[in-house]
Amino acid sequence: MMQLIGSFSMGLILSLLALGVLISFRILSFRDLTVDGSITLGGTVAATLLVAGWNPWLATAAAFAAGALAGTTTGVLATKFQINGLLAGILVMTALYSVNLRVMGKSNLPLMKEKTVVTLAQSLSSPDAKWSIGRWEIPLQDLCVVGMVSVVIAVVASTMYAFFRTNLGLAMRATGDNEQMIRALGVEVGWMTTFGLALSNGLVALAGGLLVQYQGYADVQMGIGMVVWGFASVIIGESLVGSRQIGLLLIGAVMGSVLFRLLVAIALKWGLNPNDLKMVTALFVFAALVLPNVLESFRRRIRPVH
Repeated sequence: MMQLIGSFSMGLILSLLALGVLISFRILSFRDLTVDGSITLGGTVAATLLVAGWNPWLATAAAFAAGALAGTTTGVLATKFQINGLLAGILVMTALYSVNLRVMGKSNLPLMKEKTVVTLAQSLSSPDAKWSIGRWEIPLQDLCVVGMVSVVIAVVASTMYAFFRTNLGLAMRATGDNEQMIRALGVEVGWMTTFGLALSNGLVALAGGLLVQYQGYADVQMGIGMVVWGFASVIIGESLVGSRQIGLLLIGAVMGSVLFRLLVAIALKWGLNPNDLKMVTALFVFAALVLPNVLESFRRRIRPVH
């Protein structure tokens, strides 16, 4: 049960990553690989500021701002310098590796003795308090952490839903759907793309800031393969909700992230070698991409002809 709660908490935190990828991948139709660097950037910025004595929430907000700056850089390279979007993301991701090392001053930064948003949530309950569910006993501190993360996710998702129903949000959605049409309506496509990438990577970095506080350390390698996690969460979420309506897409991204993390936890519990985790992750993504088409093809074959 403890492993289940931990996986659920991790899935919720990484749902911010999924929401960020949703903006670039689905809303803007921009294949952004900055994610691997920006999630680490958010983690390193938050960790460094926490060690310096900053308030945990301010350090987390700074992580969002740092990620937004990284996304803006990718957007400027792609729109102002006319660099291929995929290559622009790779360039920024590569540069961020050195930036992250500069920010921390070393490759790993522990946070075991620092006050974080996680320790603030845990302080709401005594260390010995437990909640019994059948034969399981769950520490109330862990449930407080789940509750805190759930509130953050609910606020972020609700804000995104409200934003994408405004004129600016609708213009951003239209930019990804039909660039020529939105340009004809007088919208600056380059600015809109850059703004969207800033929001996307800000959310990704926010996930990194919360992740390092949950894990208790920041590591310069923590972002490797995270873009695949984001794509998988979005694709799985779309399969779960079966709709492209913006509200359901947001809910699906959160559900996809949590389910994906639980699948990984189950695989590890069944004896998966941790060294094979990235390969299994890639296989999950492959299955999420292929299975919907296979099932649809199967339905068409068995559908009765009238």
